[in-house]
Amino acid sequence: MSKRIRIFTLADVAEHKSAGSCWITSKGRVYDVTTFLSDHPGGDDFILKHAGEDVEDVMKDAEVHDHSDSAYDLLEEFMIGRVGAGEEVVREDWEATDDFEPEDTDSARDYERNQFLDLRKPLLPQMWYANFSKSYYLQQVHQPRHLAKSARLFGPGYLEVFTRTTWYCIPLIWLPIAAYIGLRSIFQFAGPLPSFTRNPALPLNSLTSLPADAYSKFALCFFTGNFIWTLLEYFFHRFLFHVDYYLPDDPKFLTLHFLMHGIHHYLPMDGLRLVMPPALFIALSTPFTRLAHMLFPAPIANGLISGAFVFYVIYDCMHYAMHHTRLPAYLREMKKYHLAHHYKNFELGFGVTSKIWDIVFNTALPV
Repeated sequence: MSKRIRIFTLADVAEHKSAGSCWITSKGRVYDVTTFLSDHPGGDDFILKHAGEDVEDVMKDAEVHDHSDSAYDLLEEFMIGRVGAGEEVVREDWEATDDFEPEDTDSARDYERNQFLDLRKPLLPQMWYANFSKSYYLQQVHQPRHLAKSARLFGPGYLEVFTRTTWYCIPLIWLPIAAYIGLRSIFQFAGPLPSFTRNPALPLNSLTSLPADAYSKFALCFFTGNFIWTLLEYFFHRFLFHVDYYLPDDPKFLTLHFLMHGIHHYLPMDGLRLVMPPALFIALSTPFTRLAHMLFPAPIANGLISGAFVFYVIYDCMHYAMHHTRLPAYLREMKKYHLAHHYKNFELGFGVTSKIWDIVFNTALPV
């Protein structure tokens, strides 16, 4: 796939306004005229006065500085890209409604207008070979699009199946695991238990004979794990999934960002990409489960992990429901709050199951 002409935002251009790096725009095109400054017949001061700005009107103004056709031809030699369209969907006055149902995006018009990603084609190759700046990527990926069917990432069906996760897979996979870890914690609180590698089976027939304090200790750890997950949920969302402005301006990193979370903001109603793929959750949770076992005895660590896993399941199922389901009162409020994160201000409102950490860390989103 050949690279397209590089696309910038006006913010990109505005950053280059010095003699060491001087960019200008004209007729939607971006020019790096740094090396031309000393050769400009009108002197470098005139160009530097308009560095980082659009010069189309200035170049047409004969009273200010007359330019011949050859000057325009010469300017083309310094073209490095063009300014993106910057069509915006996210806006501060957006308000969520209980029956929010966005219209499907006209894929052909969207691509013609924005030249970002063609929704009619697999998205991953386009991301990998795309030639837009990080600024333009972040601007566009946070403008939601909507398709009647789940978008294609790779193209071939045998690969697509690994990129899509139905919501009910989450409780089916993780609740039994959380239950096993929780039961292991209870037995460990009651007395010695063989290591998992030596004997993973649990003596379930002795559950009724375990001392009450084993259950109470487990319950304390379990609910503490619930609480810890709410904090992890916030930090994952804010500092990992929304690492936006710390991303290197490189297609590989932009593609990784797109796969991790960008695609969710780009296609927020894609029902098969609303919950975390099991492989990703394993990758994200493994360091924390190991840390728990390093810091605490096995029964406490397992109780914390069990509680966190259960609340993760609640989180992911809630997340799906917020995008696709009619909900009871509290969840309707959180649905409006979360959708506002997508359609109103993606730099605020990171909580999904609750607003508590947004309030604590001053990132609450007015809805």
